[in-house]
Amino acid sequence: MCMTKTDWERCIEFHGHICPGLAIGYRVAEAAAVKMGIRFSEDEEIVCVTENNACGVDAVQLLTGCSMGKGNLVYRDTGKQAFSFFNRKNGEKLRIVMKRSLTQAGMDRESRQKYILDAPIEELFDFKTPAYDAPEPARLFSSVCCESCGEFAPEHKIRFQQGKKLCLDCFPSYSRGWER
Repeated sequence: MCMTKTDWERCIEFHGHICPGLAIGYRVAEAAAVKMGIRFSEDEEIVCVTENNACGVDAVQLLTGCSMGKGNLVYRDTGKQAFSFFNRKNGEKLRIVMKRSLTQAGMDRESRQKYILDAPIEELFDFKTPAYDAPEPARLFSSVCCESCGEFAPEHKIRFQQGKKLCLDCFPSYSRGWER
């Protein structure tokens, strides 16, 4: 995937504004293309596990074809600027991690964005092997009617309480204090 100005403009249009975070995602998609030969994923052959839900995810989604709806964009909340890519066809995998926080680099917003867009990818990112395998392909689940609110939820999101099937919204939370 060769990045062009048109790709950047498409990212801005999709995301809604220009920002350094979007530039990070744009460069992550470029790095995945350079390092793994990733092209737009028509189905689930390419999977991206994003460790953040920030602006850059929009660029990754648009340029790689990894999306929540297809099940090949998975959110793993660590808060890190890290993206792991998996190629299900050949088993290749790569974790792309932002090297440093550019908010602490003494650059203003515009300078950070320009730096991100212009710097060599090796200067921006560390390239590692993910410590886990690709998530399983998306599955279809039967819908179950919540016996409290009457709304349908997939069977793997239903909980039982006192013999009643409850959706996650109606199931009272339970914590003993050590869960994150």
